[in-house]
Amino acid sequence: MQFGEAYDKVARVIGLEYPGGPKIDKLAKEGMPNIELPKTHFENFDFSFSGIKTAVLNLHHKNPDINKADLCASFEKATTDVLIENTLEALKTLKNIHKIALAGGVSSNSYIRKQFEEVGKKEGIKIYFPELKLCTDNAAMIASAGYYNFIQNKIAKLDLNAIPNLKLERIE
Repeated sequence: MQFGEAYDKVARVIGLEYPGGPKIDKLAKEGMPNIELPKTHFENFDFSFSGIKTAVLNLHHKNPDINKADLCASFEKATTDVLIENTLEALKTLKNIHKIALAGGVSSNSYIRKQFEEVGKKEGIKIYFPELKLCTDNAAMIASAGYYNFIQNKIAKLDLNAIPNLKLERIE
């Protein structure tokens, strides 16, 4: 499960409107990250946030009166911790990389930006963020890839099935 998708699903389950990222960001500022949620470390740097999302959903279903602000703050902290820990591990593995660019819809999250800025200062890593108006979700990227395939007459048949982990290839 991708980062933004986890935010959208958590938001929906706890009664926040779509898109979930900005709603969780706003509500989390009113809460405390005092709920323990699982964190996953990935050896191959493929990120998945389904375990954290599932834990939040289970907590909410078991206790619908749970403090939603605390739940959002805890979810935000757990997902950001995983993202930072795995990113730092990737930098150590790749060596000589001292720059990180965050993009996509969730990169507009104020907590994520703050945490990455702090890590950047501490670790001597330059963190790049696009302007907030450019932090859109992957739908724009997918539409752009589709457009360029279309103008090159690379069109799939109508019986094409969804492949959720399909990699985009560079088109020359």
